[in-house]
Amino acid sequence: MKCANLHAINDLRYEELPMPQCNEDEVLVQVMNCGICGSDVPRVYTKGTYSFPLVIGHEFAGKVVEDPTGELTGKKVAVFPLLPCFSCDSCKAENYATCEDYDYYGSRRNGGMSEYIAVKRWNLLPVADHVSYQEAAMCEPASVARHAVSKLNIKEGENLLVSGAGPIGILVGQWAKTFGAKNVYYFEVDDRKIDFCKTLGFLEYEKGVQIHCVLEGTGFADALSKCLEAIVPGGRMVLMGNPAKEVCLSQNTYWHILRKELTVYGTWNSSYNPRQNDWVESLKAMADGRIDVKPLITHVFPLEQCNEAFEMMKNRTEFFNKVMLEMGGE
Repeated sequence: MKCANLHAINDLRYEELPMPQCNEDEVLVQVMNCGICGSDVPRVYTKGTYSFPLVIGHEFAGKVVEDPTGELTGKKVAVFPLLPCFSCDSCKAENYATCEDYDYYGSRRNGGMSEYIAVKRWNLLPVADHVSYQEAAMCEPASVARHAVSKLNIKEGENLLVSGAGPIGILVGQWAKTFGAKNVYYFEVDDRKIDFCKTLGFLEYEKGVQIHCVLEGTGFADALSKCLEAIVPGGRMVLMGNPAKEVCLSQNTYWHILRKELTVYGTWNSSYNPRQNDWVESLKAMADGRIDVKPLITHVFPLEQCNEAFEMMKNRTEFFNKVMLEMGGE
Protein backbone atom coordinates (compact mmCIF):
# COMPACT_ATOMS: atom_id res chain seq x y z
CA MET A 1 0.00 0.00 0.00
CA LYS A 2 1.03 3.62 -0.51
CA CYS A 3 1.44 6.02 2.39
CA ALA A 4 2.96 9.29 3.64
CA ASN A 5 5.75 8.03 5.89
CA LEU A 6 7.80 10.41 8.05
CA HIS A 7 11.37 9.09 8.25
CA ALA A 8 12.84 12.08 10.07
CA ILE A 9 12.14 15.77 10.57
CA ASN A 10 11.70 17.31 7.12
CA ASP A 11 11.76 13.89 5.46
CA LEU A 12 8.21 12.92 4.50
CA ARG A 13 8.16 10.22 1.83
CA TYR A 14 5.37 8.98 -0.39
CA GLU A 15 6.26 5.32 -0.51
CA GLU A 16 5.05 1.76 -0.31
CA LEU A 17 4.67 -0.34 2.83
CA PRO A 18 3.35 -3.88 3.36
CA MET A 19 -0.36 -4.20 4.02
CA PRO A 20 -1.09 -4.05 7.77
CA GLN A 21 -2.13 -7.22 9.54
CA CYS A 22 -5.13 -7.15 11.90
CA ASN A 23 -5.08 -8.37 15.47
CA GLU A 24 -8.18 -9.98 16.97
CA ASP A 25 -9.51 -6.63 18.24
CA GLU A 26 -8.92 -4.81 14.93
CA VAL A 27 -10.43 -4.45 11.47
CA LEU A 28 -8.79 -3.35 8.23
CA VAL A 29 -9.95 0.06 7.03
CA GLN A 30 -9.46 1.33 3.50
CA VAL A 31 -8.78 5.01 4.11
CA MET A 32 -10.62 7.33 1.73
CA ASN A 33 -9.71 10.75 3.12
CA CYS A 34 -7.34 12.13 5.74
CA GLY A 35 -7.21 15.75 6.81
CA ILE A 36 -3.95 17.57 7.48
CA CYS A 37 -4.17 19.02 10.98
CA GLY A 38 -2.38 22.26 11.83
CA SER A 39 -0.32 20.17 14.28
CA ASP A 40 0.87 17.93 11.44
CA VAL A 41 2.86 20.77 9.84
CA PRO A 42 5.29 21.26 12.75
CA ARG A 43 5.24 17.49 13.21
CA VAL A 44 6.76 17.14 9.74
CA TYR A 45 9.10 20.13 9.73
CA THR A 46 10.24 20.81 13.31
CA LYS A 47 8.92 18.50 16.04
CA GLY A 48 8.84 15.04 14.53
CA THR A 49 6.90 12.05 15.82
CA TYR A 50 7.57 9.81 18.83
CA SER A 51 9.49 7.33 16.66
CA PHE A 52 10.65 7.06 13.04
CA PRO A 53 9.59 6.08 10.50
CA LEU A 54 5.91 6.65 11.17
CA VAL A 55 2.85 7.16 8.97
CA ILE A 56 1.23 10.41 10.09
CA GLY A 57 -2.40 11.55 10.03
CA HIS A 58 -5.09 11.40 12.72
CA GLU A 59 -8.15 12.91 10.95
CA PHE A 60 -9.37 10.10 8.73
CA ALA A 61 -12.34 8.09 7.53
CA GLY A 62 -12.83 5.12 5.27
CA LYS A 63 -14.48 1.77 4.67
CA VAL A 64 -14.02 -1.47 6.58
CA VAL A 65 -12.77 -4.03 4.06
CA GLU A 66 -11.81 -6.85 6.42
CA ASP A 67 -13.51 -7.83 9.66
CA PRO A 68 -12.99 -11.35 10.98
CA THR A 69 -16.54 -11.37 12.37
CA GLY A 70 -18.05 -9.94 9.17
CA GLU A 71 -20.12 -7.56 11.27
CA LEU A 72 -18.52 -4.33 9.99
CA THR A 73 -17.34 -5.34 6.54
CA GLY A 74 -18.35 -2.70 3.98
CA LYS A 75 -19.31 -0.10 6.62
CA LYS A 76 -18.34 3.57 6.34
CA VAL A 77 -16.48 4.65 9.47
CA ALA A 78 -14.72 7.53 11.17
CA VAL A 79 -11.86 6.80 13.56
CA PHE A 80 -11.26 8.19 17.06
CA PRO A 81 -7.43 8.41 17.05
CA LEU A 82 -6.67 8.15 20.79
CA LEU A 83 -5.92 4.71 22.17
CA PRO A 84 -6.28 4.76 25.99
CA CYS A 85 -4.39 2.51 28.37
CA PHE A 86 -7.70 1.63 30.14
CA SER A 87 -5.73 1.18 33.39
CA CYS A 88 -5.06 4.63 34.86
CA ASP A 89 -7.51 6.55 37.06
CA SER A 90 -8.63 8.76 34.16
CA CYS A 91 -9.42 5.76 31.99
CA LYS A 92 -11.30 4.04 34.82
CA ALA A 93 -13.47 7.17 34.97
CA GLU A 94 -13.79 7.05 31.14
CA ASN A 95 -12.00 10.42 30.83
CA TYR A 96 -9.76 9.14 28.08
CA ALA A 97 -8.39 12.52 26.98
CA THR A 98 -6.46 12.69 30.26
CA CYS A 99 -5.12 9.13 30.04
CA GLU A 100 -1.66 8.88 31.60
CA ASP A 101 -0.25 6.42 29.03
CA TYR A 102 -2.17 6.74 25.77
CA ASP A 103 -1.24 5.75 22.22
CA TYR A 104 -2.29 7.76 19.17
CA TYR A 105 -2.81 7.04 15.48
CA GLY A 106 -0.60 9.35 13.44
CA SER A 107 1.88 10.50 16.08
CA ARG A 108 2.73 7.48 18.26
CA ARG A 109 1.74 4.67 15.89
CA ASN A 110 1.00 4.55 12.16
CA GLY A 111 -1.91 6.77 11.18
CA GLY A 112 -4.32 7.60 8.41
CA MET A 113 -2.21 9.02 5.57
CA SER A 114 -2.16 5.58 4.01
CA GLU A 115 -4.34 3.51 1.74
CA TYR A 116 -5.07 0.99 4.51
CA ILE A 117 -4.79 0.87 8.29
CA ALA A 118 -5.58 -1.69 11.00
CA VAL A 119 -7.87 0.01 13.53
CA LYS A 120 -9.12 -1.10 16.93
CA ARG A 121 -12.86 -1.85 16.89
CA TRP A 122 -13.30 0.34 19.96
CA ASN A 123 -12.16 3.40 17.96
CA LEU A 124 -14.65 3.04 15.08
CA LEU A 125 -17.80 5.10 14.58
CA PRO A 126 -20.47 4.36 11.94
CA VAL A 127 -21.11 7.13 9.42
CA ALA A 128 -24.45 7.82 7.72
CA ASP A 129 -24.64 6.90 4.04
CA HIS A 130 -25.30 10.48 2.91
CA VAL A 131 -22.30 11.88 4.82
CA SER A 132 -19.27 11.84 2.49
CA TYR A 133 -15.87 10.43 3.38
CA GLN A 134 -14.44 13.96 3.25
CA GLU A 135 -17.03 15.14 5.76
CA ALA A 136 -16.46 12.09 7.97
CA ALA A 137 -12.72 12.84 8.02
CA MET A 138 -13.66 16.20 9.56
CA CYS A 139 -15.17 14.46 12.60
CA GLU A 140 -11.97 14.86 14.63
CA PRO A 141 -11.76 18.69 14.42
CA ALA A 142 -15.55 18.93 14.76
CA SER A 143 -15.41 16.86 17.95
CA VAL A 144 -12.52 18.84 19.42
CA ALA A 145 -14.49 22.03 18.69
CA ARG A 146 -17.66 20.65 20.28
CA HIS A 147 -15.79 19.60 23.39
CA ALA A 148 -14.35 23.09 23.80
CA VAL A 149 -17.71 24.82 23.30
CA SER A 150 -19.45 22.50 25.76
CA LYS A 151 -17.08 23.71 28.50
CA LEU A 152 -18.24 27.31 28.00
CA ASN A 153 -21.84 26.55 29.00
CA ILE A 154 -23.08 29.19 26.56
CA LYS A 155 -26.42 30.72 27.45
CA GLU A 156 -29.02 31.83 24.93
CA GLY A 157 -28.17 35.27 23.57
CA GLU A 158 -24.55 35.42 24.72
CA ASN A 159 -21.70 36.53 22.45
CA LEU A 160 -18.58 34.45 21.82
CA LEU A 161 -15.15 35.69 20.78
CA VAL A 162 -12.84 33.24 19.02
CA SER A 163 -9.13 33.93 18.64
CA GLY A 164 -7.93 32.04 15.57
CA ALA A 165 -9.99 31.22 12.48
CA GLY A 166 -8.60 27.87 11.44
CA PRO A 167 -10.86 24.83 10.89
CA ILE A 168 -11.40 24.15 14.61
CA GLY A 169 -11.98 27.83 15.35
CA ILE A 170 -14.67 28.06 12.68
CA LEU A 171 -16.27 24.81 13.86
CA VAL A 172 -16.34 26.32 17.35
CA GLY A 173 -18.42 29.14 15.87
CA GLN A 174 -20.83 26.71 14.22
CA TRP A 175 -21.27 24.74 17.44
CA ALA A 176 -21.72 27.92 19.48
CA LYS A 177 -24.61 28.93 17.25
CA THR A 178 -26.29 25.56 17.81
CA PHE A 179 -25.85 26.04 21.58
CA GLY A 180 -27.57 29.43 21.55
CA ALA A 181 -24.87 32.05 20.98
CA LYS A 182 -26.22 35.29 19.56
CA ASN A 183 -23.11 36.36 17.65
CA VAL A 184 -19.68 34.84 17.10
CA TYR A 185 -16.78 37.25 16.64
CA TYR A 186 -13.24 36.52 15.44
CA PHE A 187 -9.91 38.20 15.53
CA GLU A 188 -7.03 37.05 13.37
CA VAL A 189 -3.70 38.35 12.10
CA ASP A 190 -4.61 37.10 8.60
CA ASP A 191 -7.27 39.29 6.99
CA ARG A 192 -8.05 36.54 4.48
CA LYS A 193 -9.26 34.34 7.33
CA ILE A 194 -11.50 37.11 8.62
CA ASP A 195 -12.96 37.54 5.13
CA PHE A 196 -13.57 33.78 4.99
CA CYS A 197 -15.36 33.88 8.36
CA LYS A 198 -17.63 36.62 7.09
CA THR A 199 -18.72 34.46 4.14
CA LEU A 200 -19.91 31.92 6.72
CA GLY A 201 -22.00 34.44 8.65
CA PHE A 202 -19.56 35.32 11.43
CA LEU A 203 -18.33 38.78 12.48
CA GLU A 204 -15.00 40.53 12.94
CA TYR A 205 -14.32 41.56 16.53
CA GLU A 206 -14.26 45.28 17.30
CA LYS A 207 -13.28 46.70 20.65
CA GLY A 208 -16.29 47.55 22.79
CA VAL A 209 -18.48 44.60 21.77
CA GLN A 210 -19.82 42.79 24.83
CA ILE A 211 -18.14 39.37 25.01
CA HIS A 212 -19.44 36.77 27.48
CA CYS A 213 -17.34 33.78 26.42
CA VAL A 214 -13.95 33.41 24.74
CA LEU A 215 -12.09 30.60 23.04
CA GLU A 216 -8.36 31.18 22.57
CA GLY A 217 -7.17 28.91 19.78
CA THR A 218 -3.71 30.20 18.81
CA GLY A 219 -1.43 29.68 21.80
CA PHE A 220 0.10 33.15 21.53
CA ALA A 221 0.47 35.42 24.54
CA ASP A 222 -0.71 38.59 22.76
CA ALA A 223 -3.89 36.82 21.62
CA LEU A 224 -4.55 35.61 25.16
CA SER A 225 -4.08 39.16 26.43
CA LYS A 226 -6.63 40.48 23.92
CA CYS A 227 -9.11 37.82 24.99
CA LEU A 228 -8.75 38.64 28.67
CA GLU A 229 -9.17 42.32 27.94
CA ALA A 230 -12.32 41.76 25.84
CA ILE A 231 -14.29 39.48 28.16
CA VAL A 232 -16.89 40.83 30.60
CA PRO A 233 -16.69 40.25 34.38
CA GLY A 234 -17.86 36.77 35.30
CA GLY A 235 -17.10 35.49 31.81
CA ARG A 236 -15.81 32.06 30.78
CA MET A 237 -12.78 31.21 28.70
CA VAL A 238 -11.42 28.05 27.12
CA LEU A 239 -7.73 27.76 26.27
CA MET A 240 -7.18 25.42 23.33
CA GLY A 241 -4.29 26.90 21.34
CA ASN A 242 -1.14 24.75 21.29
CA PRO A 243 1.72 27.12 22.16
CA ALA A 244 4.83 27.05 19.99
CA LYS A 245 6.86 28.95 22.63
CA GLU A 246 6.55 30.30 26.16
CA VAL A 247 3.30 32.10 27.00
CA CYS A 248 3.94 34.96 29.42
CA LEU A 249 1.36 37.35 30.85
CA SER A 250 1.92 40.88 32.05
CA GLN A 251 0.76 41.88 35.51
CA ASN A 252 -2.13 43.89 34.05
CA THR A 253 -3.23 40.97 31.88
CA TYR A 254 -3.14 38.57 34.81
CA TRP A 255 -5.24 40.99 36.85
CA HIS A 256 -8.08 40.60 34.33
CA ILE A 257 -8.49 36.98 35.49
CA LEU A 258 -8.58 37.99 39.15
CA ARG A 259 -10.57 41.20 39.07
CA LYS A 260 -13.14 40.03 36.55
CA GLU A 261 -13.49 36.74 38.46
CA LEU A 262 -13.16 34.74 35.27
CA THR A 263 -13.55 31.00 34.85
CA VAL A 264 -10.78 29.50 32.70
CA TYR A 265 -10.83 25.96 31.26
CA GLY A 266 -8.25 24.00 29.32
CA THR A 267 -8.85 21.46 26.56
CA TRP A 268 -6.86 19.59 23.92
CA ASN A 269 -9.07 16.75 22.72
CA SER A 270 -12.63 15.43 22.97
CA SER A 271 -14.89 13.17 25.02
CA TYR A 272 -15.55 9.60 23.92
CA ASN A 273 -17.66 7.80 26.49
CA PRO A 274 -21.31 6.90 27.11
CA ARG A 275 -21.94 10.10 29.13
CA GLN A 276 -20.54 12.50 26.55
CA ASN A 277 -19.42 11.39 23.12
CA ASP A 278 -18.47 14.40 21.01
CA TRP A 279 -17.81 12.10 18.07
CA VAL A 280 -21.30 10.62 18.01
CA GLU A 281 -22.81 14.09 18.36
CA SER A 282 -20.60 15.53 15.61
CA LEU A 283 -21.62 12.81 13.15
CA LYS A 284 -25.29 13.34 14.05
CA ALA A 285 -24.93 17.09 13.49
CA MET A 286 -23.28 16.54 10.10
CA ALA A 287 -26.00 14.12 9.11
CA ASP A 288 -28.88 16.46 10.03
CA GLY A 289 -27.23 19.65 8.76
CA ARG A 290 -26.67 21.51 12.02
CA ILE A 291 -22.92 21.49 11.31
CA ASP A 292 -21.66 22.01 7.74
CA VAL A 293 -18.00 21.15 7.29
CA LYS A 294 -18.01 21.21 3.48
CA PRO A 295 -17.18 24.93 3.04
CA LEU A 296 -14.12 24.50 5.26
CA ILE A 297 -12.46 22.00 2.89
CA THR A 298 -10.60 24.39 0.60
CA HIS A 299 -8.02 21.98 -0.88
CA VAL A 300 -7.99 18.28 -1.76
CA PHE A 301 -4.70 16.69 -2.82
CA PRO A 302 -4.13 13.11 -3.95
CA LEU A 303 -1.98 11.17 -1.49
CA GLU A 304 0.99 11.16 -3.87
CA GLN A 305 1.08 14.97 -3.60
CA CYS A 306 1.37 14.93 0.19
CA ASN A 307 4.63 16.90 0.12
CA GLU A 308 3.15 19.57 -2.15
CA ALA A 309 0.22 19.92 0.27
CA PHE A 310 2.52 20.31 3.28
CA GLU A 311 4.79 22.79 1.48
CA MET A 312 1.78 24.93 0.54
CA MET A 313 0.62 24.97 4.16
CA LYS A 314 4.07 25.65 5.61
CA ASN A 315 4.84 28.49 3.19
CA ARG A 316 1.24 29.80 3.07
CA THR A 317 1.50 30.26 -0.68
CA GLU A 318 -2.30 30.08 -0.93
CA PHE A 319 -5.18 30.82 1.39
CA PHE A 320 -6.42 27.57 2.91
CA ASN A 321 -8.66 26.32 5.67
CA LYS A 322 -8.84 22.53 5.80
CA VAL A 323 -6.47 20.69 3.47
CA MET A 324 -7.49 17.12 2.75
CA LEU A 325 -5.64 14.14 1.26
CA GLU A 326 -7.59 11.72 -0.93
CA MET A 327 -6.49 8.11 -1.22
CA GLY A 328 -8.46 7.08 -4.27
CA GLY A 329 -10.68 4.04 -3.92
CA GLU A 330 -14.36 4.79 -4.34
